[in-house]
Amino acid sequence: MGQHAKPTDGAIALAELREFASFPAATQRYIRRSLDVALHRGEPMQTWGRDVVEEASIRAQTRLYDRLQEIKARVPDDSGLDQVEPFMAPLVTVSAFDLGQNRLNSFSAYRFLYERLIGAHSRPWLPGAFCAAASLPHLHPERRRALLQSISEAAATAAGWSTREPTFYPEWVEKVDISKAPN
Repeated sequence: MGQHAKPTDGAIALAELREFASFPAATQRYIRRSLDVALHRGEPMQTWGRDVVEEASIRAQTRLYDRLQEIKARVPDDSGLDQVEPFMAPLVTVSAFDLGQNRLNSFSAYRFLYERLIGAHSRPWLPGAFCAAASLPHLHPERRRALLQSISEAAATAAGWSTREPTFYPEWVEKVDISKAPN
């Protein structure tokens, strides 16, 4: 017998869709591109590579995102410090790359993407990884300030996190020429 959707499932998916729609167009584009690279959807280079700089960025992102499986496998079960380093070090490195692309301009955009890249069990670790990556010297000081100011006190000090996996994974949608659409 198939699974039945709970009435709240639709409301949760709609909330995720609204959150995604609240991000600037460049952030939405980067999240979709990142998910295509991470999930091996389609041909990211053909879909997203508008010039040689962006193509180089996609190649670098592809190499870094090869670490996501390892990162997913190392999400700590608890706050045991012995599990933190093998998980956080590669997570901060990949996060630093994404923040350095200047498309994720807030913690909420970062969290939205990384919940989908790594999964719901990574939520307790995302504020720390974000703050670590956002404070690295490869970012301009004003960008570091803006990123670090984007994380709310509630996000940084949450007592608990949902373990519900995200349901909305945004994808590239081809534009439709309505003048050629059937009536």
